[in-house]
Amino acid sequence: MPAFAWKGKNRMGELQDGVIVSDSRDAAVLTLRRNGVEVVTIKAQESKSTKSFGKVKAKDLAIFTRQFSVMIDAGLPLVQCLEILGSQQADKGFKRVIEAVREDVEKGASLQAALSKHPKAFSDLYVNMVGAGEAGGILDIILQRLSIYIEKAVKLASKVKSAMIYPIAVISIAAIVVYVIMVKVIPVFSAMYEGLGSSLPFPTQVCIMLSNILVHYGWLVGIFIVAIVVALKYYYKTVSGKLQLDSLMLKIPVIGDLLRKVAVARFCRTLGTLTASGVPILEGMDITARTAGNQVVANAILKAKDAVEAGRNISSPLAETKVFPPMVTQMVGVGEATGALDAMLNKVADFYEDEVDNAVAGLTSLMEPIIIAVLGGIIGFIVVAMYMPIFNLANVFSQSDS
Repeated sequence: MPAFAWKGKNRMGELQDGVIVSDSRDAAVLTLRRNGVEVVTIKAQESKSTKSFGKVKAKDLAIFTRQFSVMIDAGLPLVQCLEILGSQQADKGFKRVIEAVREDVEKGASLQAALSKHPKAFSDLYVNMVGAGEAGGILDIILQRLSIYIEKAVKLASKVKSAMIYPIAVISIAAIVVYVIMVKVIPVFSAMYEGLGSSLPFPTQVCIMLSNILVHYGWLVGIFIVAIVVALKYYYKTVSGKLQLDSLMLKIPVIGDLLRKVAVARFCRTLGTLTASGVPILEGMDITARTAGNQVVANAILKAKDAVEAGRNISSPLAETKVFPPMVTQMVGVGEATGALDAMLNKVADFYEDEVDNAVAGLTSLMEPIIIAVLGGIIGFIVVAMYMPIFNLANVFSQSDS
């Protein structure tokens, strides 16, 4: 069972602390009150293995889940499955997590409770689906669905990353080249032009000024850029910051459309998988909102969840948020009406994952000429600016000879 670290006061008003094992946080608080402790703080205690080794790779989790489902389907006992899977796991951190889960199951805990003690390795979605599988006696089927879900999620994320690799690589290399030109090449031209005794063209003055800034104050520029990145990172961790930046990302031409399609595909796949596995719709929507990956989409899901809790259907509140495309809300409505919501959501997810493929291909083909044009313009401006004084000098000499 989960362990909870607590701090509180006894009947004498003295501060005390400790760790209690209980089914849930509320049950732990109730037990402490019965023992005369007024609870001040209480929180779930993470396992040492999770603290030491962090998150598990999605690929490793997908392989573990698929092998687990095959073993359960073959009729192997739960503890034996975990023992085998732990012994063959190459990742040391994940190996310790599996061994800790096996030990908890051996002591009588349910698989759901054992997994819930390792939130960095097993998400809420994973734990809740396993719980639904245990309750319904279909753990092997649920694990198979989970493995398919994780594999599709990894594939979807890799598509987005692949779309970003080319432009980031080209821009990084170009930035290094421009930096070298500004720091090493332009100072040579600047020293040469100092002896001319005439005023330099404006573009040349701009290039020399930027070069001097990078040569003498480059470290300040670097600190400034790092400070901006760190500030944005911390701002994104706040509720308002995440909402504003996610909203801004969705408004960027082409990229925003791609991110919206990714978010819709993830929403449909997650909610469809949870619904098909027997997780209650309200709980499923809550988990889906936490895994949406975009705060705007998450807020829309939570708003729809509140409407469903009040007695409405799902499709209408989703349509009212204006976040989801009409096709999605219409298909959700058809799924509700026919009692096949999970199947309809998975079909929509398939469609939007194909749309992500097309959007990634379109984004790559669109960004390539734009990047080349912009970088060509920057390099061309520098070259022309630094040779303009030479051209002007040649014109002066030709006029004096004539």
